[in-house]
Amino acid sequence: MSNPNANFPEDLTPERQAERDEVLSKARKAKEVSQTTILSTEQKNELLNAAADALESQSAAIIEANEKDLRAGRECGFADSLLDRLALDEQRITGIAGGLRQVVGLPDPVGEIVRGYTRPNGLRMKQVRVPLGVMGMVYEARPNVTVDAFGLAIKSGNVPLLRGSKSARFTNEKLVEILQDTAEKHGHPREIVQLLPCQSHDSVHDLITARGLVDVVIPRGGAGLINAVVMGATVPAIETGTGNCHFYIDKSANLDEAIDLVVNGKTRRVSVCNATEVVLLDAALSNNDKTRVLKALQDAGVTIHGDKSELDDLIGDVIQAEEEDWSDEYLSMDIAAKIVDGVEEAVKHITQYSSGHTEGISATDYGVINYFEKFVDSSTLAINASTAWTDGEMFGFGAEIGISTQKLHARGPMALPELTSTKWVLNGEGHARP
Repeated sequence: MSNPNANFPEDLTPERQAERDEVLSKARKAKEVSQTTILSTEQKNELLNAAADALESQSAAIIEANEKDLRAGRECGFADSLLDRLALDEQRITGIAGGLRQVVGLPDPVGEIVRGYTRPNGLRMKQVRVPLGVMGMVYEARPNVTVDAFGLAIKSGNVPLLRGSKSARFTNEKLVEILQDTAEKHGHPREIVQLLPCQSHDSVHDLITARGLVDVVIPRGGAGLINAVVMGATVPAIETGTGNCHFYIDKSANLDEAIDLVVNGKTRRVSVCNATEVVLLDAALSNNDKTRVLKALQDAGVTIHGDKSELDDLIGDVIQAEEEDWSDEYLSMDIAAKIVDGVEEAVKHITQYSSGHTEGISATDYGVINYFEKFVDSSTLAINASTAWTDGEMFGFGAEIGISTQKLHARGPMALPELTSTKWVLNGEGHARP
């Protein structure tokens, strides 16, 4: 096993040393649990159902802890979008518990035979799914991720090490306390889920460089967090991406439907990664139709950013776009709008600026749709559908761990199968290789 201590300098303050020791101690315990605690499908489901019941029955205590985080966030001047991601109420807690129950209803991926065959010499081979092991999660705000990660990790046979943000400290502590109490009541080690310290960013470094103890790390949050984890990790990392999602409206679109889809994608919930951030309008649309799209967004409370010389003749109150308007997430009631010369220019724009998350199109011309589907390379394409559909629950996966925008084994919403690896099992009858 690699020595995780080799990744750290020795001249640490006592506080920093204590933080590092806590992270590595919890990682070692998680490794031990991952190697010694193997739950049956029935035990997993029993634990997840009990955890869902416990979360709902203790919703008042969770909300009380969450209010401490919200109060601190307001005092620090957090944006409304961040406060929205942080906030929990009874309805959201019920939804979080419901996510655990959905995971209960999903097939257990562990032990699934991915493929298998018998060689001409009679040697039988099969490839089966196995847990990844100790799964480190680094995430911002969203306390629901604490429970989602727990549920998906347990069902896929993994042991989660959770490093939430300081902004959700009190909420995460209460959630993990409830989950650990539930595990203990069902005869499982409390360390089947653990929360890491969040008082400094150094604990993230401790986690993502703990080779030999942590098997995989998954960042979930803004571009800064994701890049820091992916670039700094010596532990294998699965990259989840930000959501600079585009929606192209072609001249062949059913305009009423297109307007409904872009407004839904933008306004349903602005703080999430599947929100539409850029609308691309086919130049062949009539000026009246272009105005209808933009006016519908404004009527819904959305601020339009774009090239004023291009859009001022169509609608007023346009904010001149800068380069970052095309490349960054707004996570607010803002959208960037651009007129493009058909689907080919739309695809070029998406290729240049997309984060690889989700891109949508409204069109009835099959040639246009096929071109879009062939040349847009993102994890999810929404054809005559809202970008808001890119969500593990909506895909029928139950809770999700994030949206992977990389091109390795996991891409798009990451659920149970994506949290497993595989191993080969060979069955012979004295098969010595000649």
